[in-house]
Parts: sequence; C-alpha cells; structure tokens
Amino acid sequence: MTGSSSLISGVAQRYAGSLFDLALEAKSVAQVEKDLGRIEAMINESEDLRRLINSPVFSTEDQLQAISAVADKAGISGLVGNFLRVVAGNRRLFVLPGMIKAFYLIAAESRGEVAADVTSVRELTQAQQTELKATLKSVAGKDVTINVTVDPSILGGLIVKLGSRQIDTSLRTKLSSLKLALKEVG
Repeated sequence: MTGSSSLISGVAQRYAGSLFDLALEAKSVAQVEKDLGRIEAMINESEDLRRLINSPVFSTEDQLQAISAVADKAGISGLVGNFLRVVAGNRRLFVLPGMIKAFYLIAAESRGEVAADVTSVRELTQAQQTELKATLKSVAGKDVTINVTVDPSILGGLIVKLGSRQIDTSLRTKLSSLKLALKEVG
C-alpha cells in the first residue's frame, strides 16, 4: 500500500512541478493558486465531483467533458483550465487533490515559506491565525502559511503538522490516552 501512495505522491509532485514552472514563466503563480483553491473548495463541497475524480468507472471522455464543464462554469480558464483538461485526458484526476497540495507546497517554498496543516474544531479567527503563524514562525525560523481544516470530531484543541513534525493537542487524542491509561490500571 505504501508503494501505491508514494506513486501517487510522485505523480502529484511531477504534475504540480510542471504547473508551477508554467505559472512562474507566465508570472501567474498567485492566480493559479487562487484558481486551484476554488477547485479544491468545489471538490470538498461536492460529493458528485469527488465521485467523478475518484471513480475508475467513468471513461476518459466522460471525465474530460465533465471537468471541462466544471471549469467553464466556475470561470476557470487559462493555465488551470488547460491543466485540468490534461490531467483528465491522462486519467489522473484521482490525484488532483494531491497535485493541488503539492503546488501549494512548491509555491510556498519558492517564496521562502513553509506550510503547516492545521486541524481545528471550528474556523480560526484572523487574530488566532496571526498568533498561530507567529508561534510557528518562531519554531520553523521561516514565514509560515497555514492551511486550516475544520474537523468537529477532534472535540477541541488543534492538530498542527509542520514538515515532519506533528503536534496533537486535540481533546479526542487526550481522551483516548486517558481511556487507554484507565484500561491499563483496571
């Protein structure tokens, strides 16, 4: 299974790297990031779109037509629109979320930033995000871009992934640890 995920990761890296090179050449990295963010939001919000990109049942032509229609409807054209069509034509839509994350990482690295994935029980306020960025900057020694994911199942606290480090202060993890400790005692 790990071989499969590393293959997907490699594919995502190569496609994201190629897209970044094209965006850099066209001086449109910020626009590409914005368009990819819109695509990512649509994928997260639509079960049908997730099914389209993940299901091997759809033919190349069906995926190409559908992703073209989605891009056109969302007003995503140019580099990202063409990128989506190439990805669909090559039957790699199932790797699209990984490609988007890889692009963000490459773009952040080119700006001298490091990216942190943060999971919170609810949306962080701007003040909380600013404070978290400042704290993470003191740890990483670089500017930090945070990608916040909301997951009510963690019950409280935060889970922060910064590079290879993970800090889990979620209430769910603390309760699981307590439950395990109580089982060992009893």
